[in-house]
Amino acid sequence: MPKMKTNRGAAKRFKKTGSGKIVRSKAFSSHILTKKSTKRKRKLRQGGLVDDANLKGVKRILPYL
Repeated sequence: MPKMKTNRGAAKRFKKTGSGKIVRSKAFSSHILTKKSTKRKRKLRQGGLVDDANLKGVKRILPYL
């Protein structure tokens, strides 16, 4: 059986925590920032966890994460 291929685009976007959860960066933080509040932009800087509904799909494209 050959090794499975990791989706390289996804590998750059997700990291695994010490407890095994998968961390992602938040969307909507790269442009059109003038109309977004300072509080909203500050919250977007912090990472978020991958939701349970999407966890199975993320683990499928990142078999060795």
